[in-house]
Amino acid sequence: MAYAAYVFDAYGTLFDVHSAVRKHSEKLGPDSTAFSMVWRQKQLEYSWVRALMQRYKDFWELTEQALDTAYALYPSADKSLRDDLLNAYWTLDCYPEVPEVLTRLKATGAKIAILSNGSPAMLEAAIKGAGLTDLFDEVFSVDDLKTYKTDERVYELVTTHFRIYPEAVSFQSSNRWDIAGATAFGFRTVWMNRAGLPDEYPDLTPAAVLNDLTGLQALG
Repeated sequence: MAYAAYVFDAYGTLFDVHSAVRKHSEKLGPDSTAFSMVWRQKQLEYSWVRALMQRYKDFWELTEQALDTAYALYPSADKSLRDDLLNAYWTLDCYPEVPEVLTRLKATGAKIAILSNGSPAMLEAAIKGAGLTDLFDEVFSVDDLKTYKTDERVYELVTTHFRIYPEAVSFQSSNRWDIAGATAFGFRTVWMNRAGLPDEYPDLTPAAVLNDLTGLQALG
């Protein structure tokens, strides 16, 4: 079927969350890869806990807190790079196939959007830094609701704004938990399994699994 909207998670799906550390890996030290993984893990963990407690802090504050935790867990990491790492997070690299895929999808007449945990300022900076500004019809942030995915109200932002049913939306995310939430809501979901991870939610399966965005349009 033809989808009225193609909606993308941002971090890990369009933007490489590990590119900030990679830019400073030599100075950061031998634990840079593990450090980056923990930074990302804690960033997400804090969003889930905050949503459950209903004590919202925006994603940038959680990103800062997660970085400080990574430093606490890896004391060998160069702490003088803290500001450099945070600055790099504002302009993360997008994955190489992203501009072409989004351009082709937009040419079909479908709406192209982001649905992200990121704060509006973070998303604006990332999109601008990657040169993708003209490709999106809308950028949805959980900040409007003061909660995080996988609250169904987050996914409802898309259907309410575009006035379409969930089944008219193709939703793409690299996060399997996000795919589970979007599937439960009723979106057609495509898991960007860039890391070749095992499936964790067999009762909430995606319609397709890809290792990058290149094959998305071929799915229909």
